[in-house]
Amino acid sequence: MNLADRLRAAAERLAGRAVVTLDEAEITYGTLELLSARVAGLLRQRGIGAGDRVAVMLPNVPEFAVIYYGILRIGAVVVPLDPLLRRREIAAYVGDCGARLLIAWHAFAETAEAGTAGTGADCFFVVPEEFRRLLRGVAAEHDVAATAPDDTAVIHYTSGTTGRAKGVELTHANLGGNAATVARMHALGVDDVVLGALPLYHAFGQTCSLNATIHAGARLTLLPRFEAGRALEVIRRDGVTVFQGVPTMYIALLDHPGASDMSLLRVCTSGGSALPVDVLRAYETRFGCSIVEGYGLSETSPVAATNRSGEGRRAGSIGWPIKGVEMKVVDERGEEVPCGHVGEIVIRGPNVMKGYWNNPAATAEALRDGWFHTGDLGRVDGDGFFFLVGRRRDVIIRGGYTVYPREVEEVLYEHPAVRHAVVMGVPHPELGEEIAAVVVPRSPVEPEELRDFTRQRVAAYKYPRHISFADELPISPTGKILKRTIGSPQDTVAPHPRRR
Repeated sequence: MNLADRLRAAAERLAGRAVVTLDEAEITYGTLELLSARVAGLLRQRGIGAGDRVAVMLPNVPEFAVIYYGILRIGAVVVPLDPLLRRREIAAYVGDCGARLLIAWHAFAETAEAGTAGTGADCFFVVPEEFRRLLRGVAAEHDVAATAPDDTAVIHYTSGTTGRAKGVELTHANLGGNAATVARMHALGVDDVVLGALPLYHAFGQTCSLNATIHAGARLTLLPRFEAGRALEVIRRDGVTVFQGVPTMYIALLDHPGASDMSLLRVCTSGGSALPVDVLRAYETRFGCSIVEGYGLSETSPVAATNRSGEGRRAGSIGWPIKGVEMKVVDERGEEVPCGHVGEIVIRGPNVMKGYWNNPAATAEALRDGWFHTGDLGRVDGDGFFFLVGRRRDVIIRGGYTVYPREVEEVLYEHPAVRHAVVMGVPHPELGEEIAAVVVPRSPVEPEELRDFTRQRVAAYKYPRHISFADELPISPTGKILKRTIGSPQDTVAPHPRRR
């Protein structure tokens, strides 16, 4: 049940076909199999064995796949880290999981060394040509360790926005099953080319891009950093058929002047955060390719639900649970709520994590009553379609009325001058919280115009009283808007947006 067996099986059938490319660089299935076997031999030389944690801090480069499968091959555990982490963050994650080794990209060597100082972890730096020369002198370990389905394969660290960052333990069965489901849902095959714009250190990119591609025998063309113009160039040059992105990527493509017909794309998927319906419709109208929205978390490997293409899709919905997975919406007592009512989304199935590394209290809290409690709020309609409302911690209580930020954000996105919008609560001495919005405009617009536009479309207690403007919003490497890092909009109300 080792994930690395998927690569070995694919290499036996497709040895000479390209599996990972980055511009002119190309690795075939046969080469990836051989190089990962040599990485396994290198790790053995360093005393790494089954169950040991190996941290990996690499951008979207072919070496990520080589090292990822090499670690899994010997039954060790991959701990993927964002290459842009600072010393303090590296020390926290490496120290928490007790990693024996940190494998880092050469450009981040100084930070990596500083971060591992005092943790007991060794450092190994990847310089592409030197790395290849080194591996040529290492004996390949062709055997793949026999792992049990519930053996930990990967530990993904959460962002830690609610306190101590937690290490999500995903098993070989979690990841292998989820990748196979993604490949089947999107009918991935040997002729498909998947755009690798999602960070491979993140669960979304790792499962849906890397593991699903190899499961299907397809090709992954990498994009180290998403930029709309560059993405369009790669899509056209490499004949990309599958684009997996997050809402900010689709918005950037819509705003790019060089974007035109992209009907060569067979599948477009969106995840990571809710996709505004107005963005979905504008993209499909302009580019002739539909977007299938999905839902999941690192704790669910990550895919838990997805819309279906064609007539089985409902705009604005995250669809239904994937095969073998159960989802429901519950109240604070854990009891299922009626259709149309808002509650917490809970999930049960083979995609749900083993637990949080070395954190039994957090594991017990998240996996209580046999269900994973997501902290996300949603509802279900009469046809069984799930709709994401927002995070429980983001809900605004204004004068006793409950306001879900996503509902207001959806309305703001309908205004043609709005490129990005985020809605949040700010303290109010009488109401408890007041509604505020930060908007990145695509054309000049007055705050009062946006207030009136929203007020005409939502209940009187929901429209934003405070509106401020920004040139950009803080966005994580995975494309999520970092709402909690935005200052109080009430303090930065501007009379007019900057001209773009």
